[in-house]
This record gives sequence, C-alpha cells and structure tokens, in this order.
Amino acid sequence: MQDIYNSQTGAPSASFETSKVLRNTYALLAMTLLFSAVTAGITMAMGLGHGAGLVMSLGALALVWFVLPRTANSAAGIFVVFGFTGLLGGSLGPMLNHYLALSNGGTIVMQALGGTALIFFSLSAYVLTTRKDFSFMGGFLFVGLMVAVIAMVGMAVASLFGIVVPALQLAMSALIVLLMSGFILYDTSRIINGGETNYLMATTSLYLSIYNLFTSLLYILGVMSDD
Repeated sequence: MQDIYNSQTGAPSASFETSKVLRNTYALLAMTLLFSAVTAGITMAMGLGHGAGLVMSLGALALVWFVLPRTANSAAGIFVVFGFTGLLGGSLGPMLNHYLALSNGGTIVMQALGGTALIFFSLSAYVLTTRKDFSFMGGFLFVGLMVAVIAMVGMAVASLFGIVVPALQLAMSALIVLLMSGFILYDTSRIINGGETNYLMATTSLYLSIYNLFTSLLYILGVMSDD
C-alpha cells in the first residue's frame, strides 16, 4: 500500500490530499443538498411566488460570484456555501409548488429527482472508477455554457414581448442536461487528478450542476406530461 506521506519531506502525499478533498467535497455536498431540501420545504409551506424565488436566485449568484472567491480559503467560506445553497434551495419552492399542483405533479418531481440522482451517481462512479482525465472538455463546456446563457437571455427578452417558443425552451433544457452532465465529469475529474484542491469550490461546482440538471429535467418531464 502506498504510504500517505512523502518519504522525503514527511508531508502528505498527493494521493492522500486528493482523497481528502474528495471526501470533504462529497460530505459537504450531501449536507448542502439536505439543507436545500429543508429551505425548499420552508418556501413551499410559505407559498412564496416566483418573484421571491428569482430574488433568492440572484442573491445566491451574488454570493457565489463576489463573496465565495474571497472566503473560499477560510472558515467563513463554509457559511457562504450554506447561504448560497440555502437560497437556491429556497428558490425551488415556487417551482415545486407549481408542478405539484398538476394532477401528476408528484410523479414528475420524483422522476426528476430520480433522473438527477441516476445521472450524477453514474457519471461520478465512472470517473472515480476509470480515473479518466476529462480536462479536455473544459473549452467545449465553457463555449456551450456561454451559448446557453445568451440563448436564455434572448428567450427572456422575447418573453417580455409575448414571444414564447416551447420547442426552443425544450431544446434549451435538453442542452443544459448535456452540459451539466459534462460538468459533472469535468469537475469530478479535476478533483481526483489534483486540478481542484479547494473542496468549497468543488462542492459549489457540483451543486450547481445537480441543481441545473434537476430543474432542466423537471421542465422536460413537465412538458412531456399530459397536463
């Protein structure tokens, strides 16, 4: 068995540090997902509208863009991560209430949850088993994400003028599912290959992939339902 310490310096080996980041990431990810479920349940019980959900989403983005990068290497960063995931979880409340109001809403939500879990665990297991390096996907994923963001902004502007194209929204959701699946491969690969050494940043990246994967699957299943 490989020693977890470097024989010359006595410092922890790279493999040990990688394993530590991976364990911390998955532990924090599990806690933040549970916390998000709690905050989603609270906003559902409060009956908050989509406007409140949008405000919480914007607050979460402000935390992850402006606050987390400055606190990622300190204990305060943990509170920022929980604040970020709690706000995003809370923003799901209005959306979940909308789908649960449908006659088959409970089935749609459970299928979206199951599909998200299946995709995440399958892709994570593949990377952890093969230890394949997916860093080559970084450029493609970035370009795809920019295209998706521009398209979403365009659709949002069009909706202000009453122009809504359901087929385009469905295609966008399918694209996001593919992109988030790619990011799960990419981010997990970076962790196990030493490209990401900060478990707070790693947790945030994986959480965002799971969050967007779930909401996109929820929309796709909702459109495909009979309601």
